[in-house]
Amino acid sequence: MAAAVFDGKLYYVQDYPQPQIKPGWAKIKVRLAGICKTDMEIMKGYMGFKGVLGHEFVGTVEACADGQWIGKRVVGEINAACGHCDWCARDLGRHCPNRTTLGIVNHEGCMAEFCQLPVVNLLTVPEEIPDERAVLTEPLSAACEILEQLPVSGKERVIVLGDGRLGIFCAWVLSTAVEDVTVVGHHPEKLEVAKWRGIKTTLNEKDLQPGADIVVEATGSGAGIVSAM
Repeated sequence: MAAAVFDGKLYYVQDYPQPQIKPGWAKIKVRLAGICKTDMEIMKGYMGFKGVLGHEFVGTVEACADGQWIGKRVVGEINAACGHCDWCARDLGRHCPNRTTLGIVNHEGCMAEFCQLPVVNLLTVPEEIPDERAVLTEPLSAACEILEQLPVSGKERVIVLGDGRLGIFCAWVLSTAVEDVTVVGHHPEKLEVAKWRGIKTTLNEKDLQPGADIVVEATGSGAGIVSAM
């Protein structure tokens, strides 16, 4: 199959082996794959990963022991948990120390004609959602996890540092539950995208009033962590 493969250098190959599905897993024909900053960091040595890149995708199930999945358009949870450890017992498989992660940890990614994931990781995509939106499920789900882990009353003052894709997603998600959300960024065109549901934006964090109940650091930089503190 065709694939984008990293092995110290990035290669585009036409004859990479197709995934051989394991029991309980599904082989997925990739319709569309996204490019994430994590992919760029992997090419700089992050996680020491080598193999097919990519963890953002939408695809169609091509092979699976459970026939009801065949032909379904799907996205998927990228962490394949062991199912046996204490973390998994608490339904926290995303933090399983034995997990593999699509295109990041010991698991060939989705920048290829095919990828594979456990069937329990798959989610069907409603017909009205196009591939171009469905492919953003993974980064959007990362933002949604904030509200899973952090109970809010709706009255908090929230500041999101960073106007990249993840920062904007975090602001959008938080704005569904909190009234006062501000995004700090350095790109006017991106901050325009962030303006939804009353979200405020600024190019200069010094314009902000001191103090916040919640700060989301989404710049991925050391300077961002200092600002958040």
